[in-house]
Amino acid sequence: MGIYGQDWSSYQSAAPDTSGLAFAFVKVTQGLGYTNPNWQAQRAHAASAGLVVGLYHYPDMANSAQAEAEHFLSVAQPRAGEVLALDWEGYDTANLSVPKAQQASFKDAWISYVQSAMTQHQVGLYCNKDYWLNVDTTSDCGDFLWIATSGLPAGQPGIQHPWMFHQFSATPVDQDYCALADQQALKQWALAKAAPTPTPQPPEEPVTPADAELFVETLMGHVLPDMGITNADGSQATRTVADFFEYLDLHNRTLLNQISALSAQVTALSAAVTALSQSGGTGTTPEQVHAAVSAALTAAGHTPAPAVGGTATVPAPSRPAGA
Repeated sequence: MGIYGQDWSSYQSAAPDTSGLAFAFVKVTQGLGYTNPNWQAQRAHAASAGLVVGLYHYPDMANSAQAEAEHFLSVAQPRAGEVLALDWEGYDTANLSVPKAQQASFKDAWISYVQSAMTQHQVGLYCNKDYWLNVDTTSDCGDFLWIATSGLPAGQPGIQHPWMFHQFSATPVDQDYCALADQQALKQWALAKAAPTPTPQPPEEPVTPADAELFVETLMGHVLPDMGITNADGSQATRTVADFFEYLDLHNRTLLNQISALSAQVTALSAAVTALSQSGGTGTTPEQVHAAVSAALTAAGHTPAPAVGGTATVPAPSRPAGA
């Protein structure tokens, strides 16, 4: 269970032995002025061997974290599936005089900036057990922790925080372990934040004469027979596409006439209601209401219904006192 890798710097050749490895981390930059002269060849060598590639930066923490992050990214130009890391340790001359609190804030700021700039990459932290337990104050390691120990077995770094990589030895070269099941699982993890590749869509088929002929055949065979078109003598008429569109036009005009009739009726009823509201205290007879409705329908071009017999009157609406 688990897979193995190494991390390379200028101390290694441009083409280290990749036998038995699933991944390799390559040092790219240090501070704002140093670049590993072998990094591009080491990256290409690891990629050609099918390894998952990681790229890392060693900081000078007296500098701006953002400036160093920008410098690293401008040199590295990360590719899809490459993992990015900060090599956070301060035992060298450039960092010994930097206060530990400043080193801790540098770490958090560098990770935050690179994560925001490289949203499709896994961005994490390399540090040893001493820095993780005694200098770190936030447990912020970005997307993953790459923890280094000395004298502990691979996969047993002796910390409680979840980790992805364990550097368990520096002999004869820095040796690393990942607890994932196999290299394919590591590749999937490395690409987990990448945007999915859009699935190509087949081009739309152009409409052919055969398609048009099939459409007309379907129209003639299944739609037109239901239209009820007959000849003057009652025999079944020959239907054409023109008949179909004429039928649609007639159907639409029928609907418009029905809507117009309903509108006229609503207008007539409105007039009747107005008459009731203006009748004062005298009341309104059914004949008067019918006459008002009939007048409105006639004005709208519709034949009014005959009057309904009866002598009852419609009482006038009551009015509040003092109105």
